[in-house]
Amino acid sequence: MAAPLTDQEKRKQISIRGIVGVENVAELKKGFNRHLHFTLVKDRNVATPRDYYFALAHTVRDHLVGRWIRTQQFYYETDPKLGLDMEDLEEMEEDAGLGNGGLGRLAACFLDSMATLGLAAYGYGIRYEYGIFNQKIKNGWQVEEADDWLRHGNPWEKARPEYMLPVHFYGRVEESKEGAKWVDTQVVLAMPYDTPIPGYMNNTVNTMRLWSARAPNDFNLMDFNVGDYIQAVLDRNLAENISRVLYPNDNFFEGKELRLKQEYFVVAATLQDIIRRFKNSKKGFSGPVSFDSFPEKVAIQLNDTHPAMAIPELMRVFVDIEKLDWDTAWAITKRTFAYTNHTVLPEALERWPIGLLETLLPRHLQIIYRINQGHLDEISALFPEDMDRIRRMSLIEEDGGKRVNMAHLCIVGSHAVNGVAEIHSNIIKTDVFRDFSELEPEKFQNKTNGITPRRWLLLCNPGLAELIAEAIGEEYVKDLSQLQKLNELVDDDTFIRDVSKVKQDNKEKFSQYLEKEYMVEINPSSMFDVHVKRIHEYKRQLLNCLHIVTMYNRIRKNPKAPFVPRTVIIGGKAAPGYHMAKMIIKLITAVGEVVNKDPVVGSKLKVIYLENYRVSLAEKVIPATDLSEQISTAGTEASGTGNMKFMLNGALTIGTMDGANVEMAEEAGEENMFIFGMRVEDVAEMDVQGYDAMTYYQKIPELKQAIDQINSGFFCPKQPELFKDVTNMLFNHDRFKVFADYEDYITCQEKVNELYQNPREWTKMVIKNIAASGKFSSDRTITDYATEVWGVEPTDLKIPPPNEPREALDETARALREK
Repeated sequence: MAAPLTDQEKRKQISIRGIVGVENVAELKKGFNRHLHFTLVKDRNVATPRDYYFALAHTVRDHLVGRWIRTQQFYYETDPKLGLDMEDLEEMEEDAGLGNGGLGRLAACFLDSMATLGLAAYGYGIRYEYGIFNQKIKNGWQVEEADDWLRHGNPWEKARPEYMLPVHFYGRVEESKEGAKWVDTQVVLAMPYDTPIPGYMNNTVNTMRLWSARAPNDFNLMDFNVGDYIQAVLDRNLAENISRVLYPNDNFFEGKELRLKQEYFVVAATLQDIIRRFKNSKKGFSGPVSFDSFPEKVAIQLNDTHPAMAIPELMRVFVDIEKLDWDTAWAITKRTFAYTNHTVLPEALERWPIGLLETLLPRHLQIIYRINQGHLDEISALFPEDMDRIRRMSLIEEDGGKRVNMAHLCIVGSHAVNGVAEIHSNIIKTDVFRDFSELEPEKFQNKTNGITPRRWLLLCNPGLAELIAEAIGEEYVKDLSQLQKLNELVDDDTFIRDVSKVKQDNKEKFSQYLEKEYMVEINPSSMFDVHVKRIHEYKRQLLNCLHIVTMYNRIRKNPKAPFVPRTVIIGGKAAPGYHMAKMIIKLITAVGEVVNKDPVVGSKLKVIYLENYRVSLAEKVIPATDLSEQISTAGTEASGTGNMKFMLNGALTIGTMDGANVEMAEEAGEENMFIFGMRVEDVAEMDVQGYDAMTYYQKIPELKQAIDQINSGFFCPKQPELFKDVTNMLFNHDRFKVFADYEDYITCQEKVNELYQNPREWTKMVIKNIAASGKFSSDRTITDYATEVWGVEPTDLKIPPPNEPREALDETARALREK
């Protein structure tokens, strides 16, 4: 007979019943026995203490769930005022800022197109815990805040711990009869998270796999054994720092050890994943797996030099692990890789110090040396007396310390190299990589960038998308070249009116957003003049700022003169360590403060600096834009994709003949864009002759006035010296020649004003631009990569939906194989 309960035990039972919601303990026992019986039947014959614990916990949970649901029902019934607004729900979604500027966004467009074109493609990257920083503008200065985008979780991803892989660092190389062996390494685990990438109307869902760093359970176990528990835990965090944060540098190389770890981490995990998948496709074949067909089944596109370590890593796997001979491994490797170059700025090209590679990846450095030796042997055989050429083409640079030139590694280790716009591809062939192009001209190609019309028209500008569909049908969504049909409607008064109305609706909606966010009254009938992109000297936000000051001075000088009202909108992030870019932001906001508060100016001119420019904000501003600023110094912008988004959404472009602007002018006609400034050859000639900023300052009165105001503290009277660094740079260190293009830019802006006063002619030009934007679909770009680089063909076959029988899937697969 059980002993009577003590008062303390009685109170505990009452407390448990009150929390769990049962009348008596017998109910708990009944549920407990049921859960325990289920566990024993499923797993084992003898219960462990943990079995008892889980059985009790599940029993308590069962009773709690009923009350949990009933509580929420009660809350709902007593306060049923709950509406779901799709736009509000969209605002709740975090931007996954896992890339820098246009390069990361371009990759996202490419993933969309690969799925839409039915290509069996994967996107790989790092699952950064903190993405590109959130930008706050405080007193006109950029302040960075951590982008904690995962704080509420990510409903679109699925963790795949069953595919977790080891990645090695440090250690040493041991030579033996069997070959080189990388030993005594530190191991970090790569945990994959998969995100679905759906194609458009074809039931295809591809995969983006992002890797997160995890420390293994036995990480630094020796530290535990000697009692240094705290250090062991801290070391785990060091391992997991690899995927903690994205380096927010755009067009600037920062040779940090953590960055190299990130670059190797993603390629080492990805190549293991690719090889596993390749081997799985060979199941059923007898004998060891042959890699002869690897390049026929696998194509790897290196998106800039950041994944360049994939080349020596694949060689390491082939030679050290799979035991292929060097020549065979090298031939397969070169046929597998292709390299896309995204910049010509010398400070952006990656050059890793030999000492860092030797410490972090000693075996890979050996492999790079051997690759370089074979490469230089070939050059020496062709040009035995040309030591300067041999030095220029080496993978190893000697000037200023020994470094590995990662772009050279990518070129030597790939079968195809491409730029991302026609002018950019010509520059890398004739200038940046001239020696390599002369050696292997057939290797160099052009693949002009593109954007996905699904996001950058259908999603962000449904009014215009619907209007186009009514005019030419819906097929243009998957074949953007069909927009050419709009040329037939250029003189159609009804279509002109409808296009104009869509733009005005978008402007009024965006005006409300701006007024709410910035407390500045916006005239929705004013010209929306937009310049949004990363803040960098070469993108010349300073040229735009000088135009703002010039307009301001003209209004002040003659307030009663007719003036085309403008709302100038500038936005973008500066790399946190980029002093001049941050000064540019401060200058623009300071000018805006003066302009927006001047009663003489009134509604004629407003200046807004968009805080924290990102994809979700781009989706608001681009459809509302009248004038798109694409004003980089000719020869510096590789391509640009913002220019394409604005064109597709009915903005006219004011720009230099740089990047994809050149091809936009070819497609639309230069007369349908506002082109100004020096061409590439003019810039090159000026580099030879020398650029003297003072000459322009002295001969152009309005430029002199604007610079004097900035220099004297007119826009910052409390700190009159604040912008001395900016004016000093413009006079003495301006690589991008702002003053040289100022006069032509101002003249071109006057042409913009003139046309804007004729709404019908403006809208006709808008329609011509939209009709000419078909080339700039990422579907066209990816088709070019697929057929000319990867050796695969897009398909319009539609995968059967899940509710259809398996036989339908087999039949589609058979049709694809036969095709």
